[in-house]
Amino acid sequence: MDRTSRLLLAFLLSLGAATMPPATRLIASPAEGPPGQPAQQASLKPAAAKASDIPSEAYDFQTEEQLLALANQSRRQAGAPPLTMDAGLSQAARMHAQAMLEARRLSHQFDGEPSLPQRLAATTQLQLEQEGENVAVDYDAARGHEHLMLSPPHRANLLNPAYNVVGLGVVRNGDRLYIVQDFGSALPKYSLAEVKEHVAAAVRQTRRQARRGDLQRRDWLGADDAACSMAQADRLRTAPVRKLAESFNVLTYTSLHPESLPGGAARAIAGRNLSTFSVGACYARTDTYPTGVYWVVLSLE
Repeated sequence: MDRTSRLLLAFLLSLGAATMPPATRLIASPAEGPPGQPAQQASLKPAAAKASDIPSEAYDFQTEEQLLALANQSRRQAGAPPLTMDAGLSQAARMHAQAMLEARRLSHQFDGEPSLPQRLAATTQLQLEQEGENVAVDYDAARGHEHLMLSPPHRANLLNPAYNVVGLGVVRNGDRLYIVQDFGSALPKYSLAEVKEHVAAAVRQTRRQARRGDLQRRDWLGADDAACSMAQADRLRTAPVRKLAESFNVLTYTSLHPESLPGGAARAIAGRNLSTFSVGACYARTDTYPTGVYWVVLSLE
């Protein structure tokens, strides 16, 4: 059996896009509360790159660069934007490629190994909306790319227009290459002030679309604290949120796109008897959102 035939014996594994949908909770209460100053953000599980114990000479950096060029060539032909190599994602890919070499088999997650989102979060500062992974064993970059493109799920990852970053890990074992491609859809990062301004702009737009007057924006005591309490607990319903809801109508949710309000928010925001609003926000990485999400508390009065 020749080399090419051997390679078609399913020496490929693909993991498609994984997304975590935003969560929303609405708590209504018609009471009043005093204005105050916002609290500071709390950031959980910061991305700290873990140094690999594998010597750099074990990696085939040239093949990684060739695979990137071939991927971008195919994406250009398909009308998809190019991928940018990310050092953090590549570190995660290389560590997983080494794990496959040691196990002498392909897998997206070995026993005791973190999930793909957790692996990527441990090595990159990027905020990712989607992740995907291809793994393969082959003999060189050209044939590796060719065989990946012949497999529908691997091709889908390679040509996914939502992806804009990639990490590549290639470890050589004799004449064979263990290949890992970790894809991501990286989002712009905002300061908390920018997040709150995006939310405020969305509130104003929603009011105008409903033909309601603009609400006065105020900084109410406890809004940021309540948002950070959700981040700390990794859930929307917390004691500070319930306390805030004793004084205001409160909408709590997580978001990767602060310029857009969650479904169902428009009706609450378009209320006739409202006059003011406040936005509390916190950014954190949690077990539910390994690469980070914005936790938002929108208070209406």
